[in-house]
Amino acid sequence: MSEQDPRTPDVAANAPRPAPPPRQHYPQPLLPRNARNWMMVWYRNYMVWKKLAIPSMIGNLADPMIYLFGLGLGLGLLVGEVHGVSYIAFLAAGTTASSVMMSASFESMYSAFSRMHVQRTWEAIMHAPLTLGDVVLGEILWAASKAVLSGVAIMLVAGALGYAQFPGALAALPVIVLAGIAFASLAMIVTALAPSYDFFMFYQTLVMTPMLLLSGVFFPLEQLPASAQAATQVLPLAHAVALIRPLMLGRPVEHGGLHLAVLAVYAVAALLVALVLLRRRMLR
Repeated sequence: MSEQDPRTPDVAANAPRPAPPPRQHYPQPLLPRNARNWMMVWYRNYMVWKKLAIPSMIGNLADPMIYLFGLGLGLGLLVGEVHGVSYIAFLAAGTTASSVMMSASFESMYSAFSRMHVQRTWEAIMHAPLTLGDVVLGEILWAASKAVLSGVAIMLVAGALGYAQFPGALAALPVIVLAGIAFASLAMIVTALAPSYDFFMFYQTLVMTPMLLLSGVFFPLEQLPASAQAATQVLPLAHAVALIRPLMLGRPVEHGGLHLAVLAVYAVAALLVALVLLRRRMLR
């Protein structure tokens, strides 16, 4: 068979091309559809985590335990008592709150970013009848669950060593849950804006570390200048510490309604902002 004459028009090349398929859009409803949907996202993350549960728990507990025993036993010999209790008991309650912040934030940043951007797990999930709101809420509640696990573990260790008053300390559990949701929602905003893993260092250095030092975890807020004390009133960790510490030490909580309201506002507002930013990112 002879080759085609180059002067002969190529019919196949000149044939009209089919129109490209319409761009894939993710489900438009922003808010979660129902509890079953986001619970399935939570359960999916749990099944993956269960395979590496022990190393994950050790990693989450190592840092706060080092703070608790390293600073508590070391500085405790120099400081003595703070607010009528030993320094390590004072620090144990603050470490419980800070571990909630750390665990929830890291899960919402590094792990959620991997599932969203690197592994593209979110896109696969949203091919099912789930909205972006279902996925994000499931991720946030999963991060909060890990934060609760971390906070409760430290609380139990503190109670076993006599640094927390049981069963009264169990009243701090709802606060730990709410704080975990608030910190996970705030970190999800950072995830929505992050182009890579390196971006999270800005949040850790510029937000989490100052909040850790200025929220009464390591020393009473009364030791700060008046201007710094006023600034701590907008820090969610300061309100979490103000609730968890007296509950663990068996003391009355002052301004409990205000502290709960601040944490609730952070949780809801940050969740809504994260949903808007993530939808804008996923629809690019």
